Amino acid sequence: MLADGAIALRPIRLRDQRAWREVNQRNREWLRPWEATIPPTLPGQYPARRPTYRQMVRHLRAEAHGGRMLPFVVEYEGQLVGQLTVAGITWGSMCSGHVGYWIDQAVAGRGVMPTAVALASDHCFRAVGLHRIEICIRPENGPSRRVVEKLGFREEGVRPRYLHIDGAWRDHLVFALTAEEVPEGLLTRWHQARPPAEQK
Repeated sequence: MLADGAIALRPIRLRDQRAWREVNQRNREWLRPWEATIPPTLPGQYPARRPTYRQMVRHLRAEAHGGRMLPFVVEYEGQLVGQLTVAGITWGSMCSGHVGYWIDQAVAGRGVMPTAVALASDHCFRAVGLHRIEICIRPENGPSRRVVEKLGFREEGVRPRYLHIDGAWRDHLVFALTAEEVPEGLLTRWHQARPPAEQK
């Protein structure tokens, strides 16, 4: 488990199903504009069905065992409030991964997700051995952009029609950070920059 005060990251489990579903379904309308969707494989076909929770967790575990992913749930004061995944982990001369996340609207604005991203990034840089972390965000997603801005991720440009989101191919802004940019650790930098209103 990775933790900082009331905020923690831990591996996702099959027994999290009830809590995960409750939070995810309660936030369905809030999350829908930003969640990945599965495109039709051929013109005119309906998208493939979303995996069940158990299928999702088994896939995440298989990817984790293969060294390609780090799937976490986010906890706040002991309660499951979201999910954070380091995916697309590439080794060799790149040593990079990208982070995706979602959070319960009820705890948004309390510094939960910036802290979670900082915890995951420090773990990737210091324990896992990655060199670069990337986060891709739709330009319209203000709350998610504020997360990377608070943490000091660099904006690198636009990836046109990068991911299938909410039923269509959407442009994304690319934000990145390398290990050399945060020698003191991203969590330490976040603590130093964190607004008083989010220091809870």
